[in-house]
Parts: sequence; structure tokens; C-alpha cells
Amino acid sequence: MKVVYADEFVKQFHKLPQSIQHSFRVQERIFKKNWRDSRLHTKKLKGALQMFSFRITRAYHALFMFVETHTVLFATIGHRKDIYR
Repeated sequence: MKVVYADEFVKQFHKLPQSIQHSFRVQERIFKKNWRDSRLHTKKLKGALQMFSFRITRAYHALFMFVETHTVLFATIGHRKDIYR
């Protein structure tokens, strides 16, 4: 699976605590092998055109969408109270 990172994602990622960045890298490896792995708690967002989320920790999530069959755009990352607005 090929992953592309939106500018917003990169900007928000660098603002995260180091522990969350590390947790993301662990989840990202799982994601690249199988984006539907139950450890990710992947969900399709309601009302969003083909937008999905996966859990990094209980509080931090990443939003993504498929741009091609085997290419995913990581749109944003952050605390769930902030990214689902």
C-alpha cells in the first residue's frame, strides 16, 4: 500500500508529542500491511465522501481516504476532539 501525506497531516504530525508520533509509526506499519486490521479500529466516517479514520491511541486518530486503488492519502492527524469538527 502506498501512502501519501497531505501538507495538513505533516504539519499536525510534527506538533504531536513524541510518544504519539511513535505510536503512529507503529500503527502505520500495521496499516500498510492491512488497513482493516482490528488493532486499528478503522471506521468509515458518516457524511464524509469515502473518508475513514483509524485509532493511534484512544484519544488520537488519523483521517485518510483512498485516492487510487492501492494509494491512500493521510489527510490529518490529531486529538479526536479537534479532527472531527
